[in-house]
Amino acid sequence: MYDEQRGLALRLINQKPGWGESVFLGALPFILLLASYQIASSIRLAENPSDKLLPSFWSMAVAFAQIAFTPEQRSGSYLLWLDTSASLYRLGVGMTISALIALSMGILIGFIPRARITFAPFVSAVSLIPPITVLPILFIIFGLEEASKIMLIIVGTAPVMIRSLSQSVTEIPAEQIIKAETLGASTWQMIVRVVVPQTLPKLITAVRLGLVPAWIFLISAEAIASTSGLGYRIFLVRRYLAMDIILPYVIWITLIAFALDRLLYLYSKRQFAWAHLGPGAL
Repeated sequence: MYDEQRGLALRLINQKPGWGESVFLGALPFILLLASYQIASSIRLAENPSDKLLPSFWSMAVAFAQIAFTPEQRSGSYLLWLDTSASLYRLGVGMTISALIALSMGILIGFIPRARITFAPFVSAVSLIPPITVLPILFIIFGLEEASKIMLIIVGTAPVMIRSLSQSVTEIPAEQIIKAETLGASTWQMIVRVVVPQTLPKLITAVRLGLVPAWIFLISAEAIASTSGLGYRIFLVRRYLAMDIILPYVIWITLIAFALDRLLYLYSKRQFAWAHLGPGAL
């Protein structure tokens, strides 16, 4: 019996699905989720046609099309694209600044021993502070405009990215540093020619991982104090129980986040193909 079970496990481990099966298996959870929602929505709407909790796919499509392609009466703007551009601007500026800070501080902490002793404990402590708790402080210091929302993204993502990159720098093979020193390279030359090229793909990975909490901080800040943005719109219409708008917005945010992640991955794979040769490279 044991041998049969072990043989079955080995066979399952060694089985690799083809392209068609891979596509089907990847889509299966989404199909099941959509089917489950459709069944639950149909049951609720059959009992109460005016139910707002689980709107039909058709009503969500109509509401989404209206908010995307019909200009608002007061401002004449298309709300979906207005909210999307506002959120992407805040996200882009915040993550760009975080990436620059993480790259410089990560290399400094990971490569210079005195800098590591000086800054590593501070960065570790700051990275443990829940960013949402400092949001009122940011509103007081920077006001309710764009700066406070961007700063929340920076505070929430930069420290963790710094720790990730500094760890990556310390993992650079010592032989490469010794060879550079033997050839007479200065500290700056070693940073530019040895450390930075090997850190850039790690930076892109850190940004991809940082986008997840960045979206959370962005939506939270927009929900509290904003007049535009995806988070602002979701929390604005929730008072009307407008699930036919909230759910499409959530899906829209998910699609944008997925697209950004894939674009960063493809860019990294194209520019730093050597960093994606390992079996666990993502």
